Amino acid sequence: MKLRLLIIAFFVIIATSAFAQDHGGHDDNVDSTKTELNVGEFIIEHISDAYDWHITTIGHTHISIPLPVIVFSKVNGLNIFMSSKFHENNSYKQFFISHEDDVYHGKIMEQLPDGTTIRPLDISITKNVLALFMVLSFLIWLFVSTANRYKNNPDSAPKGLQSMLEPLIIFIRDDIAKASIGNKYEKYLPFLLTAFFFIFLNNVMGLVPIFPGGYNLTGNIAVTMVLALFTFVITSISGTKQYWHHIFWSPVVPWWLKFPIPLMPIVEILGMFTKPFVLMIRLFANILGGHIVMLAFFSMIFIFGAINLYAGLGIGVLATVPFTIIITFLELLVAFIQAYVFTLLSAIYFGLALESDH
Repeated sequence: MKLRLLIIAFFVIIATSAFAQDHGGHDDNVDSTKTELNVGEFIIEHISDAYDWHITTIGHTHISIPLPVIVFSKVNGLNIFMSSKFHENNSYKQFFISHEDDVYHGKIMEQLPDGTTIRPLDISITKNVLALFMVLSFLIWLFVSTANRYKNNPDSAPKGLQSMLEPLIIFIRDDIAKASIGNKYEKYLPFLLTAFFFIFLNNVMGLVPIFPGGYNLTGNIAVTMVLALFTFVITSISGTKQYWHHIFWSPVVPWWLKFPIPLMPIVEILGMFTKPFVLMIRLFANILGGHIVMLAFFSMIFIFGAINLYAGLGIGVLATVPFTIIITFLELLVAFIQAYVFTLLSAIYFGLALESDH
């Protein structure tokens, strides 16, 4: 019973913090108790990338980690400064963050001397980029330290991180790589292991509401696109003569589907691109959808609370928090499933590329 109360209190604090973040940017003269929660803006703000890492808001004081802004202007060349400069004056030099409802919303824009605005080359260290660096550093440390422990103590039983990682590594090796690729699986195992642990760790950290979690890396389509692109390139490079012959001139398809109009080659070539495209969309949509659902449930506490205090405590907290806890555990399962599905399908595509004559 005590554990349940602690969990409920934990999620109420999380939701309260999230609500405070959404309202922290209002004018100091506005009574925050009369401010209504804009659920759409609240959700978009928390699933989007940012030029700083917002921790929390206490009153009207924002606590955040400023990040380096690196932009290249055709007029003024390379500019490097911290994102905190934007919070001081809303702009820095000729650069500002666009708040217009267009494709550049939330992006850095540059105002030219003639008054026009353009989008400079932006290679800033954003919240997602910092999260990417942190996860990669952690994975390198995790696997190097585990490998050294195996190397230094080859005869000792696994313990600590070893006992946690070994079942997952063996599972990916035996039930995914070997089963899908065959005897040549070892060449592809490093990529499959990296993809699985990278996706799984980012999915889990995205569910942690406090720093260094709470980001939406695998819910960013640019990240899933790069992961799918790796699978596509490896599959294309690994393709055997039989694989490409099957793509352009499948022997099991009637000739009238290949000549004079090459219907089947067109379908097969399109399939080469739709497979990684589906990988990209599946991971992106599932993780992004999970974040949106969880944030929507958090928002319900304050929607009911704005109507009536008792409605907020009764319906908002007592009804919403249990559902949110259930969804959180469901998302933990989804975090593993999506990492598993991406790794499995990548291995299957590699195995198809290595097919030989029967």
